[in-house]
Amino acid sequence: MNGRWSTSSSLSVIARRMAEEISGSSSSSQAHVVGSSSATGSRWPTLLRWIPTSTDHIIASEKRLLSLVKTAYVQEQVNIGSGPPGSKVRWFRSSSDQPRFINTITFDSKENSPTLVMVHGYAASQGFFFRNFDALASRFRVIAIDQIGWGGSSRPDFTCKSTEETEAWFIDSLEEWRKAKNLSNFILLGHSFGGYVAAKYALKHPEHIKHLILVGPAGFSSESDNKSEWLTKFRASWKGVIMNHLWESNFTPQKIIRGLGPWGPDLVRKYTTARFGMYSTGDILNEEESRLLTDYVYHTLAAKASGELCLKYIFSFGAFARQPLLHSASEWKVPTTFIYGYQDWMEYQGAQKARKQMKVPCEIIRVPKAGHFVFIDNPSGFHSAVFHACRRYLSMDQDDESEPLPDGLTAV
Repeated sequence: MNGRWSTSSSLSVIARRMAEEISGSSSSSQAHVVGSSSATGSRWPTLLRWIPTSTDHIIASEKRLLSLVKTAYVQEQVNIGSGPPGSKVRWFRSSSDQPRFINTITFDSKENSPTLVMVHGYAASQGFFFRNFDALASRFRVIAIDQIGWGGSSRPDFTCKSTEETEAWFIDSLEEWRKAKNLSNFILLGHSFGGYVAAKYALKHPEHIKHLILVGPAGFSSESDNKSEWLTKFRASWKGVIMNHLWESNFTPQKIIRGLGPWGPDLVRKYTTARFGMYSTGDILNEEESRLLTDYVYHTLAAKASGELCLKYIFSFGAFARQPLLHSASEWKVPTTFIYGYQDWMEYQGAQKARKQMKVPCEIIRVPKAGHFVFIDNPSGFHSAVFHACRRYLSMDQDDESEPLPDGLTAV
């Protein structure tokens, strides 16, 4: 999210915008070959439930979506414990003291390939990268995760009451996952809100990250940085007052989907068909891709509210970051590449402002025929951008960074 919304003030448009941004065991992990699940779902038959989903449904829909991927992979639930050792933030306080798990998929790769960890955005999950796994796994050891509270990961009660606690909820859980996987010296890629989390993680734990890739990242501007005349007038109107109240009440698009019960899947189908079909800026999903993605998106959105409740603590109404990344740009310690679609509603100018303050290498790449979901809209352009960003790690000569930008991409 950034500081500029559509001029429409209807709840459906705002929900769609947010959706775009957003769209057991005591062992260290539970591994399953090619997406099998050990999750326990509701005992009620699907047809008798108002919200026809469960953890089992999420993992099963993930497996169906990833059947489109040719590269073999392993799915596992990585145990991150019940809380980070020594943390003063009760970020896992819940009615349950059970361990928490991060749903993780790791793709087969060539020996000695650099590790690429992929983090999804708000109201999304790792399956959104289904069009990218084959190409990226040809050159990286690709690991994709569902952030805590989303997708097939644990969904603990969200009890954070401040921006600091909320950031710790995501950053600390990611660090516990890293320790459980025994990873270091990896490339970290985050999309949208996942880019915000990845950047904040790299600020706190730069020693583990050798390169940061932020794809249409959220959170660079604050309300004081971008005074919008339209937004100021809208907030003063009765509609603005209502929308601000809904925001501060932590009303999320997912609540609409849950409230519709058995009619929720149809709403999600209309959204995915519109966003990745008739309104697509690039490669339109085929019928099978659309069907499987719709099924997957529904189950991940309709499940128990958890991570989604971070929204009001990270952003103020109007999607302005409460603790903007721009304000910490001078503290950046990791080389960074920004990737934006030409039609991305996240503005790349925020990255340009940050680059002026950064003391580490930074480049900004724009991909044509793509919007906010650049990796779905123009997969080949996105892959070219990622390979270019990581050229020093993929080349035999790691000191040579003179490789020209691939055709079609633009550096700004």
